[in-house]
Amino acid sequence: MDEVIEDNKNIFLDLVKSNIKREGIDSLMEYLQKTDFFTAPASTRYHSNYPGGLCKHSLNVFERLVKLLKGEYGEEWQQHFSLESATIVALFHDICKVDTYVEDVKNVKQNGVWTQVPYYTTNDKLPYGHGEKSVYIINGFMRLTREEAMCINWHMGEYDVRAKGGVSLSDIYYKFPHAFLTHLADNMATYLDEEIR
Repeated sequence: MDEVIEDNKNIFLDLVKSNIKREGIDSLMEYLQKTDFFTAPASTRYHSNYPGGLCKHSLNVFERLVKLLKGEYGEEWQQHFSLESATIVALFHDICKVDTYVEDVKNVKQNGVWTQVPYYTTNDKLPYGHGEKSVYIINGFMRLTREEAMCINWHMGEYDVRAKGGVSLSDIYYKFPHAFLTHLADNMATYLDEEIR
């Protein structure tokens, strides 16, 4: 494993061990260790579209979410949203992407010559959606609070295809403001902290 991937994996595992004490976390981590979570990209062609990008993106979302919570509530932010909840929401919001991206090759014309170049494509064995799929997977191992579930379920915000079908995001975010902060943290990590390769 690449050194950066290994470092990010260790940071992730340390955060889980330090911050999450909930029943079922050990089973969830056993499952995660059997997937490609630590080596998978975060996307096929957008943010963090490289090996290890999914783990790195999750760490970036954690850092952004904690900063947003501190900015909103000050040093007493954990009275509003616990460190355990912030860690769960940030680190597992994209667990829906495990074992979904497959490396393939495509023909690309470079300097007038057709060349095969690697790229990622998707093969989703459980097409259950995005945020809702993450909630479904996590709840198979560990019980989420309603607020955690809403944060993970709606972290895509207006990019979620359900939002285009008449779901009122404003209603969701008024009722669950930490879901809005999670959406912001995800966007900030994506557009301010990450790159496309």
